Amino acid sequence: MLSFGGPAAQIGVMHRILVDEKKWISDKSFVHALNYCMLLPGPEALQLAIYLGWLMHRTRGGLVAGGLFILPGIISLMALSVLYVLYGALPAVKAGFFGVKCAVIVIVVSAVLRLAKRLLNSRLKLATAFLSFVALLFFAAPFPAVIAGAGMVGYFHHLYLRQHGNLAKPSSDIFDGLETAPTLLNNRLISMLKTTSVWGSLWLMPTATLFVLLGSQNIFTIMAVFFTKASLVTFGGAYAVLTYVAQQAVENHHWVSAQQMVDGLGLAETTPGPLVIALQFVGFVGAYTGATGLSPLLSGVLGGLLTSWVTFTPCFLWVFAGAPYVEQIRNNATLNEVLSNVSAAVVGVLCNLAAWMIFHTLFEHFIPIDVAGHKFDLPSPESINLFGTCLTAVAGVAVFKLRMPLLLVLPVSAVIAALAGA
Repeated sequence: MLSFGGPAAQIGVMHRILVDEKKWISDKSFVHALNYCMLLPGPEALQLAIYLGWLMHRTRGGLVAGGLFILPGIISLMALSVLYVLYGALPAVKAGFFGVKCAVIVIVVSAVLRLAKRLLNSRLKLATAFLSFVALLFFAAPFPAVIAGAGMVGYFHHLYLRQHGNLAKPSSDIFDGLETAPTLLNNRLISMLKTTSVWGSLWLMPTATLFVLLGSQNIFTIMAVFFTKASLVTFGGAYAVLTYVAQQAVENHHWVSAQQMVDGLGLAETTPGPLVIALQFVGFVGAYTGATGLSPLLSGVLGGLLTSWVTFTPCFLWVFAGAPYVEQIRNNATLNEVLSNVSAAVVGVLCNLAAWMIFHTLFEHFIPIDVAGHKFDLPSPESINLFGTCLTAVAGVAVFKLRMPLLLVLPVSAVIAALAGA
């Protein structure tokens, strides 16, 4: 319920609560899990929640943590989708959403600062984070390339340290104090095959059933196949997924218009849980306006739920199948150096997400910049939203100075913006 603002804010909220406040997970365990989840396709924040639940209570913990992480977003966005298609975008509602976005900027910045303080503990990691941020923001570098580059730098840095005898002695405790049963690591291949068969069936069975019953040209079948493929090929978290889906859903399948895609992203940003829940909105609107033979609202609900199922189910598969292996090799010195530098790149990625949100919330126009033949856009200073900037500053004071709870800052910001008619 506190996870507003996309992956940067969500990861920060989990770290603050689980590591700093409740101390259920050590900082080392949290960072190790985050590094693995950043390498997976799909929403990294959801996968991190599943992984942390698995660390504490195995499969049951992963199911509870992951399920409850996405359930509020599924329910709230479904309700907002119904209101969207029935009543359209009301001015007061739009203004309230803008106020939430201003507060979310502060949450994202707070999350980035919190993680940077813990992860950027050397000049190499500071440089990696900065270069990752620059590569993504100004050069639109592919996310997998940024992560792979950071991993390679970490690997060669480890080789350098090993040649010069400067390696620190690794900890002998594989699980860092967590009472993870050793039996989980026995018969790993058989366990992984069982996990893969069970979760793979749960993931793919609805698509196969639709294909058999309704045929390959039915809109539900097409959606199931498309979003199943999207969950496999979209590395780089929520924004990578949304970029790919926006292009395909708008230009190729015509399920939503460009404006509806923007509206769906805005609605997703105002709901708790992973930002990739915006895909549910795409499935809802696409099925609502498509020829399904059912009532539009029923079609929309079914399309939205189908999209969420094929998008989120594989997240449980990746974590449950891979976590035991990842935990076992946690004391591998070379791998640790690689993943440690990947974690520094992750900070740069989250800084890029924060900048993206600031640019697209507080500025209305962008200036095309051309440097040595390389083109990118920067926000126009003249187009800054002064009210939004002031509201963001007020939210910043409330969060950083007054330590007000997020559940209070978000609705207060929404009410202020709605009353001001932002």
